[in-house]
Amino acid sequence: MSEKQREHWEGRYLSGATEKLGWYRPRLDTSLELIRLLSPPCEARLIDIGCGASTLVDDLLAEDLDSVTVLDVSPAALAVARTRLGSLADRVDWRVGSVLEVDLTPDTFELWHDRAVFHFLVEEGDRRQYLRQLRSALQPGGHVVIGTFGPTAPAKCSGLPVQRHTLDELMATFGPRFRLVESREEAHQTPGGTDQPYVYALFERLNQL
Repeated sequence: MSEKQREHWEGRYLSGATEKLGWYRPRLDTSLELIRLLSPPCEARLIDIGCGASTLVDDLLAEDLDSVTVLDVSPAALAVARTRLGSLADRVDWRVGSVLEVDLTPDTFELWHDRAVFHFLVEEGDRRQYLRQLRSALQPGGHVVIGTFGPTAPAKCSGLPVQRHTLDELMATFGPRFRLVESREEAHQTPGGTDQPYVYALFERLNQL
């Protein structure tokens, strides 16, 4: 990720109230619904990729999950979430960085969550690197919850181009090492009134090399 891209995301979170940002939702209901299908035990290790200032971490802690890691390129975004959580923030592993570059210990996580990072990877090389990171960090038998712009969504978000996906395209991209467990569609409306159709998929990483 370029320094210009880092500055873009930091600037967005420093520019004003979080609830006015285009991707803002008061609760990530679709993500939570898919995660709950797995009934993860309290010790399950989860990572939220590009978490921003979302409230998903609040809900995961409320469900007594004790090993939550959050990753974002914007320190300002993480600061918003930490302040909101107060003393509960000590239960979270906070990490600043890009998923394409951060050092993730192999076979660490049982659940990988990403709402709205993957669709910003418009270069095929970046998508390949993302999948390399995912395959390394996620345990065999682990799960991925991913939400991306659907095929009829806008061609840009936050002023940046996006790669829109159908469910079939997501399945082809993740490939035979991942089995589709469940999918959802979500009609997200930005605080400014723009419709952003999302496609969500829950994948299981198969026990194969």
